[in-house]
Amino acid sequence: MRNRFAFGQFGAAAQRKAALVFCLALCSVGMELSATAQERQATFVTVDDPGAGTGSFEGTAPEGTSPSGTVVGFVFDDNFVAHGFLRARDGTFTNFDAPGAGTGSFEGTVAASIDPAGAVTGYYYDSSSVAHGFVRAPDGTMTEFDVAAAVNGTLPVNINPAGTISGVYNDANHLSHGFVRASNGAITTFDPPGAVSAGTAVFDGMNPAADIVGGYLDAADVSHGFLRARDGTFTTFDAPGAGTGSGQGTSASGINPSGEISGYFIDAGGVGHGFVRARHGRITAFDVAGAGTVSGQGISVIGPPSINPKGAVTGSYIDSNNVNHGFVQDKDGSITTFDAPEAGTGAPCGGTYPFSMNSKGVITGWYIDANCVLHGFLRIP
Repeated sequence: MRNRFAFGQFGAAAQRKAALVFCLALCSVGMELSATAQERQATFVTVDDPGAGTGSFEGTAPEGTSPSGTVVGFVFDDNFVAHGFLRARDGTFTNFDAPGAGTGSFEGTVAASIDPAGAVTGYYYDSSSVAHGFVRAPDGTMTEFDVAAAVNGTLPVNINPAGTISGVYNDANHLSHGFVRASNGAITTFDPPGAVSAGTAVFDGMNPAADIVGGYLDAADVSHGFLRARDGTFTTFDAPGAGTGSGQGTSASGINPSGEISGYFIDAGGVGHGFVRARHGRITAFDVAGAGTVSGQGISVIGPPSINPKGAVTGSYIDSNNVNHGFVQDKDGSITTFDAPEAGTGAPCGGTYPFSMNSKGVITGWYIDANCVLHGFLRIP
């Protein structure tokens, strides 16, 4: 769960999806198996912000979508400056920058999540590469905020229908911790029992009840999943088959209104697998046919499994050639794999990365083309 990314180098595993973009830009560089279905007919819509750059590892990166179909995310322009965007259902783009956002390379604004009313949360990097949180009201009014104990950054990643925001912050010791910000601005920080080392990672996992899921590292650098209820009580869990060595273990990455949790685990061989945890606690693991079976392959930690209100799961997996592909697992366990039509087929210039799916089954994410340019997509069933 440790992660290094160039955009501010904030040590929060919650931002692995941004990590891929930023790192590539700098480097140019016992389970229940579900049957995999052939890609059924689905409509793909390419999402390209007019202000997006067209060079290697520039472009458009959607992060989430609302029930009405508004997409939010960020774009890298020709100077590798990030800008937030909203894309309305009719295809109209609105770009915005937080007032304190820096204007240098790998600085700028990232829109991470949108609620049904159109309020957006996310973060920005200032001219010193320090991250700060923001919430943008539907009328465009921006409010910036920081966790009081944050030293190296505050990164909100979720907003629910009540306007509650969750995310991570980094302290003076470069350890990450979770936080919840109420709609009135009051902030509560938290760590699951036993969290040490790199601390707490809050993924894109908060439901309307403000139940939050994520992962944390113990003293041996093993990851464990957690559920934090609205009242602050914690439930920790491990997927059967999860490894118990450093860099292995379980992480939760999504939770729906019914309390079903999606996530992934890394086994003793370093291979990723997906899971769904029922509300009562039963964990069902899954793999995708075609996924690689050596260390660093399998279910991907970039575009980790997310679950929609109907119990369907989307995410990405890494094949034996180290290329990412999308998948969607229906409530009945059947799996369909897919690639955006214009996605490149090699690594690093290739791959499809789904990040969220709404109640209608519309998936948003981004892909990398053969020229290493990022493009957003909508997959409409």
